[in-house]
Formats: sequence, structure tokens, C-alpha cells
Amino acid sequence: MHVHESTVPFHDGFTWFRVTTPDQSRDLAPVFVLHGGPGMAHDYVQNIAHLADLTGRTVIHYDQIGCGRSSHHPDAPVERWTPAYFVEEFDALRAHLGIDDYHVLGQSWGGMLGAEIAVRQPEGLLGLMICNSPASMPLWVSEAGKLRDALPDAARDALAEHEAAGTLDHPDYVAATQLFYERHVCRVVPMPQDFVDSEAQMLADPTVYHTMNGPNEFHVIGTLRDWSVIDRLRDIQAPTLVVAGEYDEATAATWQPFLDRIPGAVGHVFPGASHCTHLEQPHEFRGVIADFLAQHP
Repeated sequence: MHVHESTVPFHDGFTWFRVTTPDQSRDLAPVFVLHGGPGMAHDYVQNIAHLADLTGRTVIHYDQIGCGRSSHHPDAPVERWTPAYFVEEFDALRAHLGIDDYHVLGQSWGGMLGAEIAVRQPEGLLGLMICNSPASMPLWVSEAGKLRDALPDAARDALAEHEAAGTLDHPDYVAATQLFYERHVCRVVPMPQDFVDSEAQMLADPTVYHTMNGPNEFHVIGTLRDWSVIDRLRDIQAPTLVVAGEYDEATAATWQPFLDRIPGAVGHVFPGASHCTHLEQPHEFRGVIADFLAQHP
């Protein structure tokens, strides 16, 4: 594989991107990989670049503005950080690269962003892969509550106590959060280094994650808390694949609307995996994605 990295200007900052070209390149539409968070940077999804040699397609990663290697804007107004802003960023990057036909693979928030792109019916979108993503944040929060209720009593009590007190840095709260992550975010223990790297850069500048999401995966108090794409899903025309893990924090209830409302959408659940299926079962994950891409060359 051959890798090229650069940046493209966007508003008052810039977007960093990486283009991975396969050794045996074929004349096939490339795949854009949209990371989660928002604000988790691309590190934890960078292993998806191996799709390049597996499929003969170019794979494009980028750090969404406000995190990772892209420009950071900790003093930007809250109202800047909207799904529409990130759709605009994606369009700017695609135009800069001169790519007319493409596929989009989004993980977690990236799948939400992918849906936001797809409902706008862009002419060149040939396929959409929604990975471990909810169709609405109210559904996500409701299902996260059920997963929290299934935690051991001590962990559940620690979460409730410290959220009420605002002491989210207390060791008991941190430990309870880690238990939730090990059950429903990534079941590889210890966490893979790629995930650790994404989390570390987010904690170093949590502006986007805390503004749009909140302090963690299940205490969602940010600007996305009322987000939903459900009523717009019938506008998606691109072939769509929806994947999730058996123990995913994005439970079946959160992604079922994608299957119910996107014409022709198909789904796949990975047994034994959770939210970071691509890290827990990388070969199986890439195989399912490659099969879908092969059906839509």
C-alpha cells in the first residue's frame, strides 16, 4: 500500500487527510472512512486502510476539523459544531481530491454523519456503510440506560452518584465508565493502542466531543442529544449496509430504523463483538465490507 498525507483549507482552519492506495490498484470508486466521536480522530479506525489491498480500492481517512491532526478550535462558538458543518467539510475534502464517485463508510458518529451526507442525495455516492451507529440520539440514550441498568450495582450507583454531583473525574466513576466500555465499546482487553491513541487526543482537546456528545458514551448532554435522521431516511438512494456487534452500545433498537426505512438496506451483526467491531474482529469486519463493495463496483 502507498500512503499520502496532506491538508486542505476549510473555513478558518484545515482538514488533515491520508490517502491509502493499494499496490494492485483497480479502477474502482474509493472509500471515505468517517471516524466517530464526534472528535475521536481517525486513529482507532486506521486499520480499515487494509481494505485497500483487499479490494483494490483507494481508502481515504481524515481527521474531522477540531480534532487529531486537523486544526483545533477550542474557542469556537458552540453553534459551529453541527452535523451540517461536518457535511460541508466532507464535501470540501472530496472536491479538493477531485473525486466524483465514491463510497462512504462511517463508524459510530461517522455513520450518523454518513447518513446526513446520504439524505442529501449527492450524485456520486455509490454506497453507504453505517457501522455501529444509531439513527437517533434519543434512541441511543434510551438504550444506553438499559445497558447501564445491567451493570453491577456498585458501578451503576457510582455512575448515578457522580453524575448528580458533577464529580466525573472521581476514580469510582472512571472505573464504572471503563467497565461499560469493556462490555459495550471494545471487548479487547487491554484496549488496542489505536483506540487509546484516539481517546488520548480527544482528552487533550475535548472541545468537539464534549460540546456535541458529552463527557462519555452514555452520558449524552451535548448538542447532539436531540439529533435524529429517522424521518429523512427514505431520502437515501445509495445502496446501504448496516453493521453492528452483538454487545454493541448501538443496540439493535438504535439502528433498526436504518433497515426499516432505507430502501433495500441490508444488515449484519457480528457475534461476540461490540461497538468497535473493526478492532475486535478486523478480518471478519473487512470481509463483510469487501463483500458489500464487490456487489456495488
